[in-house]
Amino acid sequence: MATQRPKLHTSPTKSWLSPNNFVGKYILSACAATVAELVTFPLDLTKTRLQVQGEAAAAAHNSSSSNIAYRGMIRTAVGVVEEEGVFKLWQGITPAIYRHVVYTGVRMGSYEYLRDHVFGKNTDGTFAFWKAILCGMAAGGIGQFFANPADLIKVQMQMEGKRRLEGKPPRVKSTAQAFKHILHQGGIRGLWKGWVPNVQRAALVNLGDLTTYDTVKHQLLTRTTLKDNWMVHCMSSGCAGLVAASMSTPADVVKTRVMNQPTDAQGRGLLYKSSIDCLLQAIKKEGFFSLYKGFIPTWARMAPWSMTFWLSYEEIRKLVGVRGF
Repeated sequence: MATQRPKLHTSPTKSWLSPNNFVGKYILSACAATVAELVTFPLDLTKTRLQVQGEAAAAAHNSSSSNIAYRGMIRTAVGVVEEEGVFKLWQGITPAIYRHVVYTGVRMGSYEYLRDHVFGKNTDGTFAFWKAILCGMAAGGIGQFFANPADLIKVQMQMEGKRRLEGKPPRVKSTAQAFKHILHQGGIRGLWKGWVPNVQRAALVNLGDLTTYDTVKHQLLTRTTLKDNWMVHCMSSGCAGLVAASMSTPADVVKTRVMNQPTDAQGRGLLYKSSIDCLLQAIKKEGFFSLYKGFIPTWARMAPWSMTFWLSYEEIRKLVGVRGF
């Protein structure tokens, strides 16, 4: 008589959300990023509007259009509400979430994989700072390259309200229509317009965010009596947001202007030949500090975004039984 084989019970958590499972970490980080994006998106839209105000190249290209007056972060946000409606503060949120599903999922999974399996931690559990720098920049660049199409659509949708106020015809009305418009105008290559400054910015952001968070957190855990809890996560994410904003704002200004510029029939930019050309034009015509336009809203967004993301991410990991980052 044949004996019945005992059934093997496998834990779904260990199977899909293991610390060594890229798919599990991808899902967890994408969920945490979605929460952070929904909470802080109005600051991102305000930052984008500020970065293109007073853009000298655009003014020269379209001198007949009315220019929006210079105004700060609060006045810009209030102006959007008064002139376009409160829900316009979330214009472009759909592609922004799509972007983070790709970008944050890839960058977080890539960083942990590089840290744990390629470079490796020291025998005492610490991770060399120079290795953290390389891992952070590489993970950010890889994640942003794959997310560039969604980022391009997000930037263009964020600027639609400003275009209407300037009397210009709308370029896009929805995420799907924006995707088709860009694809029709520039082909597959057009979806990666501005990818060079975008990847450069992402590398700097993650040098500030991932590298700083990982380093500060583990320094706090090893050099103080603090435990791995929300207090450590808050302090680490606060440092990460400030460093990331300081390092990434110039690249963010260039990225926004390159992505937002009009293009010819072949999808080539009409204002800037490259990201370097955009950088040099901004410095020459508007001064060095034009590269830090939107720094306050950038930092004001990155700080709460970083805190919301890391607190959510760490708590979700703890909830499903995955060790802390």
